[in-house]
Amino acid sequence: MTQDSRKEEFTFQTEVKQLLDLMIHSLYSNREIFLRELISNSSDAADRLRFEAATDDTLYEGDSDLHLEIRCDKEARTITVRDNGIGMNRDEVIDNIGTIARSGTRAFCENLSGDRASDSQMIGQFGVGFYSAFLVADRVTLTTRRAGMGAEHGVCWESTGDGNYTLETVEDATRGTEVVLHLREDADEFNEAFRLRSIIHKYADHIPFPIKMEASKPPVEEDAATEDVVDAEVVAELETINQTSALWTRPKSELSDEDYQTFYKHVGHDFDDAHSWLHQKLEGKYEYTLLLYIPKNAPFDLWQAESKSRVKLYVKRVYIMDATDDLLPRWLRFASGVIDSSDLPLNVSREILQQNPAMAAIKGGATKRMLAHLESLAKEEDSSQYRAFWDQFGGCLKEGVVEDYTNRKRIASLLRFASTNSDEQTVSLEDYIGRMKEGQDTIYFITADSLDAAKHSPHLEIFRKKDIEVLLLHDRIDEWLATHLTEHNEKKLQSIAKGELDLSKIAGDEESEEEQKQKVEKASALVEKIKQSLGDKVKEVRVTSRLTESPACLISDQFDISGNLERLLKQAGQSAPDVKPILEINPDHPLIIRMNLQLDHADIETWSQILMDQAVLAEGALPEDPAGFVRRVNEMLAK
Repeated sequence: MTQDSRKEEFTFQTEVKQLLDLMIHSLYSNREIFLRELISNSSDAADRLRFEAATDDTLYEGDSDLHLEIRCDKEARTITVRDNGIGMNRDEVIDNIGTIARSGTRAFCENLSGDRASDSQMIGQFGVGFYSAFLVADRVTLTTRRAGMGAEHGVCWESTGDGNYTLETVEDATRGTEVVLHLREDADEFNEAFRLRSIIHKYADHIPFPIKMEASKPPVEEDAATEDVVDAEVVAELETINQTSALWTRPKSELSDEDYQTFYKHVGHDFDDAHSWLHQKLEGKYEYTLLLYIPKNAPFDLWQAESKSRVKLYVKRVYIMDATDDLLPRWLRFASGVIDSSDLPLNVSREILQQNPAMAAIKGGATKRMLAHLESLAKEEDSSQYRAFWDQFGGCLKEGVVEDYTNRKRIASLLRFASTNSDEQTVSLEDYIGRMKEGQDTIYFITADSLDAAKHSPHLEIFRKKDIEVLLLHDRIDEWLATHLTEHNEKKLQSIAKGELDLSKIAGDEESEEEQKQKVEKASALVEKIKQSLGDKVKEVRVTSRLTESPACLISDQFDISGNLERLLKQAGQSAPDVKPILEINPDHPLIIRMNLQLDHADIETWSQILMDQAVLAEGALPEDPAGFVRRVNEMLAK
């Protein structure tokens, strides 16, 4: 016997051990998902065989009737899930079942909340669905052979979920994969064919391959010959119990909301209903069908660099690949569903397929249809549905403004912000423009690391006095957004914490140019004194017109990065450009007036440092030397 044919024992990865322990001992809510996940895996295997056989039909081995079989043996207490799909070779079994050398397993373990119901619902989302078999089984045996390989290349994998598994080479005349679940004592509810049928109808009715189970046996006549009875038990007829029709190919008029939601739970590996969906058949130069879903809740990996959409590309109902950036823009990665084309070729490599002009047309069309869907949600009188979407996926749309130049204006119209008029993120750019003051031609905003920091920024003081609305941008991505979204509907966007500020054209309680000039001249000596005290900590010190209550504030030069962005970069461990802020002082504030009257006082340098540190604190940051700031304040208070 060769080494490959011996039964060898292996140890699971640490993360897989942890996952198996959770499956066996903790995650008992919704245990029925084990069947959904195994069926999904079998369906994928059939899809992959159909794709590979498009260029090599010998892989069918004379059997192109792709299907799944599910058997329940009450006496043996086993459930068997069998497919005649692509199958696996020995290395693939180790990679896909034994080690799972991917981030999904680790991420699953790290994201567990401790709530059994919600944790068990994450199983499919994290790509660890096979292990859900251990929710109901205390031993799992998997036998498989890859299509195109000889019968002597069969592989048998087995584990009791105790941290180890065995692997041996076996004879397997049938291609595909068979999973046998040896049921736990507390899993009797799944030892009934009718229970399995109900789960299949709930989660897998629209799998595009037949799912077959044994037909219900008719009652045996009392006078039947014994040998006839035996034959009836041995030769069990199989019947198809699911619809087998691809749901997306059926007319919308035939489909109910329940049909759509059931299919979503299959393609999205989700227990919750979908937020909404888009189902359209497009005809023209290229023909294709879209069935795209928006989840209610953001997928666990939405903000991970390797995150991808859960949209599958089919060609004439043949699965080709999961959607890539060539098929859907990255900012739509929250979508689940199917895109099925009639014009893409089956018999070419995926690399060539991605260069096909039809792909670009489908990508453009799918993006525009999804934008139209979101626009319709946003325009509804009761916009709660769009607000729910925005709370989960607003950050993706902000990415879209940056990355999708073609659709930037439409995406920007879907953005929602908090503002000085509303703490909730409900204000659109169109709303803001509609409320602009007479003479105002600029959309004003401020960025900060929290809503509170933005709301209480001293930069808002003159805007509150003039009753000018300011957008409050407080998400981390907003700094990136602000550098790319510089105008909307011919209105310039401007940070109120950068560059010079000119509100003279906007009706309000403004000073005359001469009055402002006099204030600048009167404070010029103090400005110079403060500049000398602070040295290279600031780029410039100047008199401001933007403050009405605070003594000082920090701003960035027009083309420098903002202080908030600089802090974000440092928090992320990245280097930031060495730029100095500008300190602006309010000549009408009592502290500045008093300092201006005591330019030769010994404490003028200390007061200058306190002004600087206060301005930093007002931005929601910490002074470079917090202890020094406290010491200086205490010193001044004591005097």
